[in-house]
Amino acid sequence: DQITTARAVPALARAKSNGLNITAGTSIHHLTLNEFDVAEYRTFFKLKPPLRSEDDRLAIIDALKDGIIDIISSMHTPQDEESKRLPFEEAASGAVGLETLLPAALRLYHGGLLDLPSLFRAMSLNPAKRLGLPAGRLEVGAPADLVLFDPDAPFVLNRFGLLSKSKNTPFDEARMQGKVLRTFVNGNEVYQR
Repeated sequence: DQITTARAVPALARAKSNGLNITAGTSIHHLTLNEFDVAEYRTFFKLKPPLRSEDDRLAIIDALKDGIIDIISSMHTPQDEESKRLPFEEAASGAVGLETLLPAALRLYHGGLLDLPSLFRAMSLNPAKRLGLPAGRLEVGAPADLVLFDPDAPFVLNRFGLLSKSKNTPFDEARMQGKVLRTFVNGNEVYQR
């Protein structure tokens, strides 16, 4: 599962320093949001694991910077509208993550918390390496899986503009930066804005 607490970081660091072949990940939601974002039990913020404290969030960012955490995941677990429109305790956990991963990650960059190479290593290269895939890097012979984006393009995220069948995102109506312009899979363009 995801590393989401400061308390988990020392044990993970010890395991890695002892030479264990482990990889650790966290979600973009846990890197950019905290328990206060849930506010008045807003179900679009109900995730599993739940959002943690600001101290936890900052510790997770530091662990990512230090290489203790290797991977940032989208934690794409969309739920249908009816499952999220229930009272908080009954509502399903989960949110759209694929379409919001890049602009949410760029919040860390624009906030001066992580540089772009670190972000993309954690979102692309490290997951590919762990899975033994020849992706996540720009090299001769590697698959041309590319995303061209404008890191500074401002926008307000509107959940109804998402392409996912589900529209539940904790970033609805959030001011964000970073628009995908084009996407290529194995050299073939599959998306153009």
